[in-house]
Amino acid sequence: MIAYHEARMKGGVGMIMTEVHCVHPTYMPLGRAWASNDDCLPGLKRLGQKGRDYGVKVIGQVFHPGRVAAASIDGTKMVAYAPSEVPDEIYKTVPTPLTTDLIKEIVTSHGDGAARMAEAGLDGVEIISSMGYLASQFINPRLNRRTDEYGGSFENRMRFVREVAADIRAKVGNDKILGLRISADEMDEEGLTMEESSAACAALDEDGVLDYLNIVLGSTATYTGWQHIIPHMQYDAGYTGKKSGELKSAVKRLPVMIAGRINQPQIAEEIVASGQADLVGIVRGHIADPEFVNKARESRTDDIRACIACDQACIGHRLKGFAISCIQHPETGRELDFYDKPKVETPRKVLVVGGGPGGMKAAAVAAERGHDVTLMEKAPHLGGQALIAQLLPGRTEFGGIVTNLTRECEIHGVTIRKNTEVTKEIIAAEAPDVVIMATGAVEQRPDLEGMDQTHVVDAWAVAKGTANVGGKVVVYDWHANWIGLGVAEKLARDGCSVRLCVNGPMPGEHLPMMVRDGWMGQLHKFGVEVIPYARLYGADDTSVFMQHVTSGEPIICDDVETLVLAAPHKREAGLWEELYGTGVELHLIGDALAPRTAEEAVLEGLRAGFEV
Repeated sequence: MIAYHEARMKGGVGMIMTEVHCVHPTYMPLGRAWASNDDCLPGLKRLGQKGRDYGVKVIGQVFHPGRVAAASIDGTKMVAYAPSEVPDEIYKTVPTPLTTDLIKEIVTSHGDGAARMAEAGLDGVEIISSMGYLASQFINPRLNRRTDEYGGSFENRMRFVREVAADIRAKVGNDKILGLRISADEMDEEGLTMEESSAACAALDEDGVLDYLNIVLGSTATYTGWQHIIPHMQYDAGYTGKKSGELKSAVKRLPVMIAGRINQPQIAEEIVASGQADLVGIVRGHIADPEFVNKARESRTDDIRACIACDQACIGHRLKGFAISCIQHPETGRELDFYDKPKVETPRKVLVVGGGPGGMKAAAVAAERGHDVTLMEKAPHLGGQALIAQLLPGRTEFGGIVTNLTRECEIHGVTIRKNTEVTKEIIAAEAPDVVIMATGAVEQRPDLEGMDQTHVVDAWAVAKGTANVGGKVVVYDWHANWIGLGVAEKLARDGCSVRLCVNGPMPGEHLPMMVRDGWMGQLHKFGVEVIPYARLYGADDTSVFMQHVTSGEPIICDDVETLVLAAPHKREAGLWEELYGTGVELHLIGDALAPRTAEEAVLEGLRAGFEV
């Protein structure tokens, strides 16, 4: 974690917020940072010192989730504590109402955690009242149904957050920064509204205890609210600025920071220049490119590796319990192994075969380390399957991975040759010292009964717009990722009647939840019928036959004009097989090794760039 933050400090940021730190025993799960006892001091002291070394302010976040207690200590479901017994939609908790004694204890624990952060040398503390967490639950009249001093009137509902702020200020003094993070709009029916958040912020502004407000959107408690916590590429970049502008007009003294879906410096500049916010926080933009600020300061905006908001390796990893990373920049989360790229003593002639994301990353890294690198691609364009993914509805920005990796190759001097299908003879003529094979994968059709009788088209052709598709369509989605969802939406938008049969419990099973859930909403709008747990069994001229994956019973789709296949891909490893054992140093990466996603291909490209 220290190495992660240090990379961003080197990159020129002015201030860093830590991740949330738990402060009370009622929420102390595994996998979370905490500030509930003095054992946290050595690590926080190291982080604070790093900040001073680089002239960067470090702010620690103190946190309690209330009813949205998602994690666990030992695999059992935790008791969730909240102002009132109001269940949440996402985590399916029925919280236990807090006693007044426990409320006061949690207030004190916030102050104690903040005091430890101050002792460790951090520059300030941020109270987490955002995303439907405990403090916002007290403020929200739909979630706070108490009749004691902490519920009912606006003043009573504000009591918890005010007591937390006052306790922290008393314990850290006036020399430390104290801020509050709050969702301007929790973006769901039961969440805090803009009017309620604005009133709360105006009251806190008048109190004079805080030094700034940090504004985000969304709530972890509902499927709609989750969409806006880490908004994916279907939301416009910078759309959060309008909400921060509305809230900013309600306060007179406190500077306002805004974060969420800001991936370019010009978007940040526009938000500040328009008066929507005084400061801009950028999270995923710095996950994708730790040098974001330095590049902007040096007017190298074309060199910024802009976040494409896929959510796959950042929040996608976190929700699975793994360290965050980035599909474009797998160095993130692996800083100790890959951030510094040592120059080679003896440059080698490296040939990279295949210009998809994995091949481009391998070429860029090898060239950055000092090798003489040539990248050959048989198509007229670099990008591989990413060029197909960007054609689907709401996925245009996915093509940014191609733009960004192409730029990395250019910066580091990779020789790029397109329209070149590499053969054994070409490799012999080039005489490279090492060959990195990134030849990708292709679609394949399963050999099932009746497949020659029905009208079958492949998903890639549908995405490209080159397939002749009838009006009544069955999409068979073996992958349970973006392919089936995207093709189904595209066809539905084109006016087709679509049945999406997925080989799993749900479409998008392997996508980050907020991406999947938002996409399912789109399919519902367009009337796509979803059939889960379906295994393709066969077809005839008007029907597609599925088998339920657990019961084995038939699922029959009649009156079908076109079957669209998103079936398992086949790795393209023929050239590797020809060269294997001939004495040529070979590295096989990405889908050519095993068909997966762009994330694995880019990571293996990074590793290959280090190995050669």
